[in-house]
Amino acid sequence: MELLKELTEAKAVSGYEENVRHIMRRELESSGCDSIFTDGMGSIFGEKVGVGDGPRIMLASHMDEVGFMVTEIHKTGYLYFTPLGGWWDQVLLSQRVTIMSTSRNFTGVIGSKPPHLLKPDERNRVYPMGEMYIDVGAKDAEQVKKWGIKVGDPIVPICPFEMMPDHDTILAKALDDRLGCYIVLEAFKQLKNEDHPNRLFAGATVQEEVGLRGAKTAPRAVEPDVAIAVDVGIAQDGPTSDGTKPRLGGGALITFLDATMIPNVGLRNLVIDTAEEHQIPYQVDTMMGGGTDAGQFHLFHRGVPSLVIGVPARYIHSHVSMVSKKDTEAAIKLLAETIKKLDDETVKSFTAFKE
Repeated sequence: MELLKELTEAKAVSGYEENVRHIMRRELESSGCDSIFTDGMGSIFGEKVGVGDGPRIMLASHMDEVGFMVTEIHKTGYLYFTPLGGWWDQVLLSQRVTIMSTSRNFTGVIGSKPPHLLKPDERNRVYPMGEMYIDVGAKDAEQVKKWGIKVGDPIVPICPFEMMPDHDTILAKALDDRLGCYIVLEAFKQLKNEDHPNRLFAGATVQEEVGLRGAKTAPRAVEPDVAIAVDVGIAQDGPTSDGTKPRLGGGALITFLDATMIPNVGLRNLVIDTAEEHQIPYQVDTMMGGGTDAGQFHLFHRGVPSLVIGVPARYIHSHVSMVSKKDTEAAIKLLAETIKKLDDETVKSFTAFKE
């Protein structure tokens, strides 16, 4: 799990993905890809040419994590900030963060009042993010500026990687979507010495968390015939769960519906058939509360058959999240086996619509 640990602990909020792009490039190069390229936004892909000149398959995670940006340095030395990606205000107070200046990193804490000072009305409301600030231990604004902290500096949550006592549950920050990056890289490595009837483009996009922005340019660089987004879904296995929703340990996650896309049914069915053929455990996700890069992938040019495959995760869009190692392994195997089946005839079978 050293690679996943490195990916999750890398600091790369939306628009500042360089640290993860470096890891992706290194791992793609070591996997023996035929070429590596980036687009003008910073998304990165490695190409592996299979047998013949088959369809172009795009396998893409995203490199960015939710975080913040410094927007104001108060005269007292506190930092005001704005979110990069979706946050629920209630998960922020008293959490540690890293402010990344051009010269060095600084640890800060999102300030909160002790209960002794709370007024009755404050105890019963969610503290709004616009009123929050970050304390870096500075005495005043001049000291902050002398240290090199500036407006525009990115702010990254802090949470170390940890394998839990069951030896399956992984706890870390940024599993959305560094786990996707890990799955893409491992699926790519599994195909290193195997034949596949297509040209595989495996990599990761940028700025997914702020509006699927990298997903708009990446297809123009790859020109895919089929696109698979690799991302985490939401585990719904809390204390009140009835066991019918996505859960940790239940297998890979195949998205049937989200707010941005209804997947190509033929591609979806091929993935399900592949999972059942190889006895790969899987779960189905239908939720209208969000979307992934596939929401842009499937709209490229005249339309690209697209699907989302991943794993369920707990507590995403906070400082910490959890996933299952077994689910991760299932997703890697499912992707590798599906890619082996994507030849010209198969792709045409779910793209040649008849009257």
